[in-house]
Amino acid sequence: QVHLVESGGGLVQTGGSLRLSCAASGSIFSPNVMGWYRQAPGKQREKVAVVFTGGNTDYADSVKGRFTISRDNAKNTVYLQMDSLKPEDTAVYYCNLRGTYDNYWGQGTQVTVSS
Repeated sequence: QVHLVESGGGLVQTGGSLRLSCAASGSIFSPNVMGWYRQAPGKQREKVAVVFTGGNTDYADSVKGRFTISRDNAKNTVYLQMDSLKPEDTAVYYCNLRGTYDNYWGQGTQVTVSS
């Protein structure tokens, strides 16, 4: 089993920044993909950004140039630096860890951007 613990959400004004962290513990498998997804009220969960074990990344078009995902393999931790935040970034952000046969989710952390 794998346990994911997120931190770093909160309330910020438009144009502000937040940094999310997600620490994985338990039976961590490798290689894997760690990432962040978000779900706004009334909308489907969507991918924000993912990072592969080797460091390759992939971003949603809506966050390119504003968000940066990174990971520390030694700590089994993934980070999401969010800059130039917009009200439309408001959502619950979920950490995800997946491999060939496994898929785990964190409990979610609320990010609210006020206009």
